Amino acid sequence: MSKLTVALLFGGRSSEHSISCATAGGVLSAIDRSKYEVIPIGITAEGAFTLQPDDAKHFRLNPLSMPVVEDNGTRVHWPESTRTRELTVTDAQGQTRSLGDVDVVFPILHGPFGEDGSLQGMLELVGLPYVGAGILASALGMDKHFAKIAFKAAGIPVAPGITVTAREWEASPASVSALVEPLGWPVFVKPARAGSSVGVTRAASASELPAAIEIAFAEDNKLLIESAIVGREVECGVLAGRNGGAPRVSVAGEIVMTDRAFYDFDAKYMDAPGIDLVCPTVMTDTELAALQALAARAFEAIGGEGLARADFFMTEDGFVVNELNTMPGFTPISMFPKCWEASGLSYSALIDELIQLGLEAER
Repeated sequence: MSKLTVALLFGGRSSEHSISCATAGGVLSAIDRSKYEVIPIGITAEGAFTLQPDDAKHFRLNPLSMPVVEDNGTRVHWPESTRTRELTVTDAQGQTRSLGDVDVVFPILHGPFGEDGSLQGMLELVGLPYVGAGILASALGMDKHFAKIAFKAAGIPVAPGITVTAREWEASPASVSALVEPLGWPVFVKPARAGSSVGVTRAASASELPAAIEIAFAEDNKLLIESAIVGREVECGVLAGRNGGAPRVSVAGEIVMTDRAFYDFDAKYMDAPGIDLVCPTVMTDTELAALQALAARAFEAIGGEGLARADFFMTEDGFVVNELNTMPGFTPISMFPKCWEASGLSYSALIDELIQLGLEAER
């Protein structure tokens, strides 16, 4: 059987550039080479599409030297219409050659300009199949404000909170602070459209709020301020069903804080102490079934396709959704693949399943 050609897209213009590169390293090391030819396409921090080495070690996650897409002078060109699936590349000397036809694109970008529907729109314009959520689900999943609206409409409990724009804060910090007081302390301040906990701060009192807001506004001009929820932080992976079937949900993992205020960027990717990732975690069959049902409902509430990681707080009164990430961390040690491995699907098999879902999606 002939191999399928996968264009692996990573890097990008967001603050999560390096995490995307590390994810690429994981995929390059595990994708089944007997089934797939891979074209590694790295997007630089300035947005240039470049042909990168097919070398997992080149993009290894290293807290001391985070991987990046280097501008090597190459430029990858996408098809000009739906009449062809051929990619071409111009090298640094100006010579252009064909990369062949692409069967499916695997975008593993995190954050704006990759996970928010913009790249998905480009791929749909030229008629290329791709892995993951479509335009609407990507945009909704990226914007925590609108995702919460969709979750509430579906009857899924969400954390109490408010949304604040940069204009509102600049016009009247006192008015915003007055709206925050009823939420109680501490609160979490989050950019509305960022991931990997970039720009997220825990404010323990009113005096800490302005600094937390400024940190969030460095990432986005809209932010959420939410009550701190007391409960266990649990997550599960979601995969779209095959042939229009119901979403499939993995067993649950848990983020266990041993000596850290919350699960921030350093804990996720820089090997900072104070956090343990446990998968599968301990809960009753009834609790797991309830969590899985809510995760599937959240996935469908935003029109999910392909994959997502559903994050919840497990409180004494039940589950509260934190967010649904449509392109979750996908390094071999990330929670999403770990939960699926605990559910019987290896990292390599998970990559294969996602590619098949991308090929099957009707867009």
